[in-house]
Amino acid sequence: MAGNLGESPVASQEQAASSMGKRVRNLLVVLVATALSIALFLGLQTQSNSVSLTSLDEESTPLEVALGNGKPTLMEFYANWCTVCQAMAPDIKQLKQQYGDSVNFVMLNVDNAKWLPEVLRYRVDGIPLFVFLNLKGEAIAQTIGEQPQTVMATNLEALVAGSPLPYAQGGQVSKFAAPVAPTTSEADDPRSHGIQRGEG
Repeated sequence: MAGNLGESPVASQEQAASSMGKRVRNLLVVLVATALSIALFLGLQTQSNSVSLTSLDEESTPLEVALGNGKPTLMEFYANWCTVCQAMAPDIKQLKQQYGDSVNFVMLNVDNAKWLPEVLRYRVDGIPLFVFLNLKGEAIAQTIGEQPQTVMATNLEALVAGSPLPYAQGGQVSKFAAPVAPTTSEADDPRSHGIQRGEG
């Protein structure tokens, strides 16, 4: 009885069903991969159109210009890794578009040793820190942390009008004026956490 009489119709149908199942599975894999590729592409396109802190910095008024051009200034101390700074970037861009003709927008990256004297002078102990400077370049108020766009706009309106800022604390500017030279050694960086130097 053990003879090869050919494939039975039941086995043939099972192979056809199995082959059809593989085709459907492969088609689904292709469709899902295509959908994910399109979503990834659109997501990257959206990201590239978003506001970055680097672009805000590049478009900002240089500090030296802002301190001498007779306009009030909003100075932001930020870092690229700061998620609150990143979240506020679109609002800052909109405020700059709205008030850029009457207010200087200055961006100072706290990770750049070039700005260490300003970090010390304005007592930056958290970011984002917004320092409001009057027409003479004097700090009159500051805010720290995430600020709603409406609060920032109200403060900027008051700054332009020369009025007290309703949503800010009085500026705390250090009188410390010792010459501070930026260092290039990572061992001198306070963020080096635990690097110890032996005396040789």
